[in-house]
Amino acid sequence: MNSAAKTRSPPLYEQVKEEILSRIASGEWPRGARLPSEHELVERFGISRMTVHRALRELSDKGVIERFQGVGSFVAAPTPRSDLVSISDISEEIHKRGNSHRAQVVELGAIRTNIELATTFELNVGARIFHSVVVHFEEDSAIQLEERFVNPTFAPHYLEQDFTQMTPGRYLQDVGAATEVEQILYAALADERTQALMGVGADEACLLRMRRTWVDGVAATKSFFIYPGSRYSLGSRYKVPATT
Repeated sequence: MNSAAKTRSPPLYEQVKEEILSRIASGEWPRGARLPSEHELVERFGISRMTVHRALRELSDKGVIERFQGVGSFVAAPTPRSDLVSISDISEEIHKRGNSHRAQVVELGAIRTNIELATTFELNVGARIFHSVVVHFEEDSAIQLEERFVNPTFAPHYLEQDFTQMTPGRYLQDVGAATEVEQILYAALADERTQALMGVGADEACLLRMRRTWVDGVAATKSFFIYPGSRYSLGSRYKVPATT
């Protein structure tokens, strides 16, 4: 490779992106700040509007900025991400991001199983199980609506806990680690309960994760986690074993 190739400058649109990212990282353009218009960026960099448009589009696609037609571009709030595969505690995720966690307990009590729940837990219809609904906040933003059904055989003291001090997830992990897990993801619009509890609109696209756990062959929990799509994301990164 010759010296010219080694010192070749990045494409102009990448230079625009790096400049914007640098100003955001430095705090000069904080969350919610309005970016210069495309025309202003064209004048600043002395490049074409098409080049500026590409840079802004790619930053928007990555969630770094938000663009509103006729209004302008703004620095977006970082979207928290939860691991797609592992079982993690929501409060620990939030604290790792340097933010505060708060939980609001909406429901905590015992219910009787219908056919679906009786089948899930391999119990008779009408058997007693535990039920909880908790909303989790990161700072002042509701990011997870958690509903759990718990087998009393697995966690007999579930209803005695203060889930504003310890999350249900943390408590259940302490009771016993799951030996088998099933997780399914859905996409859905926010229903009326989700709208009311999380302060989102009827058109809010949500991620719904259903999780079932077993401990040593016993059906322990069935849980539903709802995340507003505009406030949260799910993802994972892992190594793929070599094939022979």
